[in-house]
Amino acid sequence: MKKIVLLLSILLRTTSLQAQQDSITFKAQLYNAEYDVTMNINLYDNDVIVPKLDMLGGQPGCLFREKASHYSWIITDAEIKPPTQAELIMVNEAGSEDLEATLTCKNDSTYVLRQGRGSTIKVPKGTKWQKIPATITLKRKKK
Repeated sequence: MKKIVLLLSILLRTTSLQAQQDSITFKAQLYNAEYDVTMNINLYDNDVIVPKLDMLGGQPGCLFREKASHYSWIITDAEIKPPTQAELIMVNEAGSEDLEATLTCKNDSTYVLRQGRGSTIKVPKGTKWQKIPATITLKRKKK
């Protein structure tokens, strides 16, 4: 009986440690310097406030250009596919374009965003729109 209790205790601790590690994989602030875009995500608690759109309340995340006065791509739905992938549904803040995307965690600091079906992500750059490639690499911002 004692062996069973000990075994269950060890199993629960191991599972708990793994769950703690998994619960930070998709909670991050990510950045791509080449396209100057930031992606804030918390796919666990859905508590990301979209810049200048706080009336929407918490969302799973958003992608935006920090230097732009407005315009974001909002993650409206996310499903984590353990251990390192998440499927995202994104919509532009006007609601006129949407897409499916996959976010993959390559290691502690590198993520890859792949756009799937739907529109192409565009962000304002000066007075024009800049298309973001179908696949971009994002790095975790250091705090």
